[in-house]
Amino acid sequence: MSVLYDWSADATPIDFVDKESWPVHAETLPPPIRAFAKASGFDGKAGALLLAPGPEGQPALALFGVETPGGRFRDPFLPGKLATALPSGLYRFREGSSDPFSAALAFLLSSYSFTRYVAAKKEGPRLCAPQGVDRARIERIAAAVALGRDLINTPANDLGPEALASAALELAARHGAVARAVVGDELPAENFPLIHAVGRAAAQAPRLVDFAWGPSDAPKVTLVGKGVCFDSGGLDIKPSSAMLLMKKDMGGAATALALASMLMDGAARVRLRVILPIVENAVSGNSFRPGDIYPSRKGLTVEIGNTDAEGRLILADALALASEDEPDLLVDFATLTGAARVALGPELPAFYTGDDALAQTIEAHGRKLGDPVWRLPLWEPYDQQLDGKISSAVNVSSGPYAGSITAALFLRRFVAKPERWAHFDLFAWNNSTRPGRPEGGDIQTARLLYDLIEDYAAQRSKGA
Repeated sequence: MSVLYDWSADATPIDFVDKESWPVHAETLPPPIRAFAKASGFDGKAGALLLAPGPEGQPALALFGVETPGGRFRDPFLPGKLATALPSGLYRFREGSSDPFSAALAFLLSSYSFTRYVAAKKEGPRLCAPQGVDRARIERIAAAVALGRDLINTPANDLGPEALASAALELAARHGAVARAVVGDELPAENFPLIHAVGRAAAQAPRLVDFAWGPSDAPKVTLVGKGVCFDSGGLDIKPSSAMLLMKKDMGGAATALALASMLMDGAARVRLRVILPIVENAVSGNSFRPGDIYPSRKGLTVEIGNTDAEGRLILADALALASEDEPDLLVDFATLTGAARVALGPELPAFYTGDDALAQTIEAHGRKLGDPVWRLPLWEPYDQQLDGKISSAVNVSSGPYAGSITAALFLRRFVAKPERWAHFDLFAWNNSTRPGRPEGGDIQTARLLYDLIEDYAAQRSKGA
């Protein structure tokens, strides 16, 4: 796990500069460094890095270009470039950053590497904790993101339903949460028929993990995460090219666990509940089939229009369970639809909620923390496309359009109070490396919700 180090005056300083203020800043530097920067053509361009040598050849100062005057970043992760561009050694921020918290977090997020199957290539640079920032919070967020990234990056041969459930139960035990797992044929016996139907064809039995943590008199916050450890598409099998990233189809569960880790480690005053339906969508003689009709926990019957729309089925039972406890805030995470990626691309998760005020709060926290989201509508006229002719509902709409919206509308049918619910349709993956976001699995929306839930709990406590 990447961590910050104790502040040291002997660490190599890093100055954040921009093109506008660079000429003035350059005049404050020692003449040899100023001359070296001029000879190197450094001008403060965003993302540019110059490591100036001292008299003995050792690094004396790092200059890093930011995007706007005052040390602000249009991309708050831009300082993460330092974690991969600087040579090994100990560094500290000296001046020019208006947001050292975000810069330090970006550094740690960029320092992440997935080393389960191959050793790290080299020792990277280390960063002193900036003075005046909440060091513990930065490390807490970075550790939780690393936990989620590790889960997503692990292939399905090593992270099937058993291993994902074990990871969730280990996290719960570490924080003293009360946990249980419902496995295999226990699922229909305990009224989780859709989870069982989707996962029963796999070699490892389907399961539901459910844990609770925090004082019983605190605001109830429930997180639900889609845990499809691999999605073949079932009998409506995917083409091979579409299966290449399907180890990440448990990214919703990984996101829920990362957020839960932040909240529990930070001792947030909430009654936290985490519900993870965990399956592999496989093909065998007892696979669920197109045209099958199954009951759900809520009592609605569901006709299967496509077995590759399995995530919403397992979430339906989990959301029904979550609603029975009447949480003050119910949030679900799922790598649910390609349609959301077509609409918004991989970097901008779609979200839905039945409450305009909650939507505005989510968007505000996303902007503040550089954890962007975009609200899509729960468009009522599309809901009728999910009405079944011989069942209460079908799991896919009758047309090819608005796939993310109709998926969200399907989920809404299983939520008791949609005005207290938010659904996030995630990608949970970086196709290429950018500052703060290495290629591979990633955790989207957890940082904004960590901040939002803490604020929500504080407001509720004041109003009590």
